[in-house]
Amino acid sequence: MPEDHLELVTVFQGGNPAEVAVAKSVLQAAGIEFATKNENVQDLFGWGRFPRGNNLLMGPIELQVRSCDAEDATALLAGATEPETEEPSD
Repeated sequence: MPEDHLELVTVFQGGNPAEVAVAKSVLQAAGIEFATKNENVQDLFGWGRFPRGNNLLMGPIELQVRSCDAEDATALLAGATEPETEEPSD
């Protein structure tokens, strides 16, 4: 097995639990395996998830995928987690 399949790449960072849940569901629906980083330690140190939804000491929650899946995962997550912008009406 090539080594690039073993290398993990971060494709999502965030502190908003709703965005994290959406990102996870998008990856699961696409059949892309992922690992989470910093998710279970958000409330263990300091003041917990303050002020931006993630622990300042631990950093944001990260979703990581194999490097061979990174391009597909990034493309899927770009459309699912970014807010839609409305075009100005004339």
